[in-house]
Amino acid sequence: MQKVLTVIKPIVFYLSLFLICLAFSAHALGYDYDLWARLIVGKAFFQTGHILTHDFLSYTPTHEWIDHEWGASVFIYAFQKLFGANGIIYLQAILMFLIFAFVHRTISLNISNYISKYNIIFYFIGIYVMQDVFFYPVRCHMFTFMFFAMFLYILEYTRHKNNYKPLIAIPFLMILWNNIHGGMVAGLGLLFIYAIGEVLNKNKNHKYYLYTILATLPLLLINPYGYKFLQFLWMANTLDRADIVEWWGIFSPYHLYSYLAFKTFMVVILVLELVKVIKNGFSYKNLDKTKFLIILATTVLAIQHLKLIRFFVIVAIAFAYVDFYELIKNFKFTKWKNLIVYSFIFMFSLSLLKLADFRPKVSYVFPVLETEFVRANNLHGKILVNLGLGSYVAYKLYPDNLIYMDGRYEEVYYDEMIPLLKKFHLVLDGWDEVLKKYPPDVMILENEYPIIDKLQELNNWHVAYKGKNFTVFVNDKLKKESYDLPTMNYTYYENSIFDTKIDFRKKK
Repeated sequence: MQKVLTVIKPIVFYLSLFLICLAFSAHALGYDYDLWARLIVGKAFFQTGHILTHDFLSYTPTHEWIDHEWGASVFIYAFQKLFGANGIIYLQAILMFLIFAFVHRTISLNISNYISKYNIIFYFIGIYVMQDVFFYPVRCHMFTFMFFAMFLYILEYTRHKNNYKPLIAIPFLMILWNNIHGGMVAGLGLLFIYAIGEVLNKNKNHKYYLYTILATLPLLLINPYGYKFLQFLWMANTLDRADIVEWWGIFSPYHLYSYLAFKTFMVVILVLELVKVIKNGFSYKNLDKTKFLIILATTVLAIQHLKLIRFFVIVAIAFAYVDFYELIKNFKFTKWKNLIVYSFIFMFSLSLLKLADFRPKVSYVFPVLETEFVRANNLHGKILVNLGLGSYVAYKLYPDNLIYMDGRYEEVYYDEMIPLLKKFHLVLDGWDEVLKKYPPDVMILENEYPIIDKLQELNNWHVAYKGKNFTVFVNDKLKKESYDLPTMNYTYYENSIFDTKIDFRKKK
């Protein structure tokens, strides 16, 4: 019977884990703002075999395109092409599953006989907390979190098994990570933390981490852009992103009362680790410096930037799992505990899947009706639209329309572009500078901004269509006596959500 349980337990665990990941992924709301640009890049690769190096979607000045997410784009496009609208949901579920599968393997390295490594409630909480912050189908940085979890497992394996041979794989894995997503700097950071931590732990084998770093650094040049890619990564990681909400701190005024699930989770984990240190009697000599350096680093990242909280979740589950059990080792659970927990997880996940709408999602945070209005009325020309919405508009309207800019701001555009857009939307001093330097023919603007009222005071801009969330303005050249309204058949928008005229096989 014991042998049967030994075989069944991991199967049930991993199946349940994937079910949770799929259930949460299926309830993602709409699409990421930059998804459309990623689909364009992936499509270009599959249709031409080449990587895009220059922008063709914008009417404003652009520079050489260093795309740090081109590899992720290939995966995203492939899944969407193969499995339709649900493809990116499946990819999200797979990446989430791999993240926590590596976390599980990391936990297993430090498990004592009295601790079960199959307590799935920890993973359920981690997945819930992650999805609470970014409730979208797959984003490119999910690949970075997956590689981060993988590297954490390899590095912990070397310490616990005193076997440093697996480190040989890291430089080669870094080539792959480096070409999928620019977040590979997190992998380098993790290597440096392990090197420093093991020096402080007085581990004589810390040199192997240093050797791994030295072997990895030159291999970063293996990418489509060579040394320019590394220059770009330095610029991107030192860039001031004060205007990008997801890069704001989790305790900033904007996020102060949001994401309470993660904030509660973070506080509980930090208190748990503090209690464990105090209970065991604080001793610097016996303290695992590497572990606490990683926890400290990911805590700082999570507090500083909302986008980076998943690093903390991965590290917290990987290290706090065993610490929690050690603190409650004298507490007796009912022998039915696992059956009760797994039954709850199974039923909850099935309920989520049953409630999930697997039809293509249409999120009206995008100007869906307004874009259709522009297309239906042949309002060809240059479109000014907010950067977060730019890639959607370009995906739907190119080549008839070119955009001002989109979310690839540091990859493609010059530094002045976002400040000009901000002054325009908020009607700050010099608000009309963008209209003078980069005059559009059409504007699709959010109704919440002051610029809506300002433009209606002018004689050379006209409201062509006003929707619930957006207003379409046209200049004198495109003004008409009457316009065709966009269809209100929402099934049409569901069926056409991934339709685009962009085709790299057509001769220009």
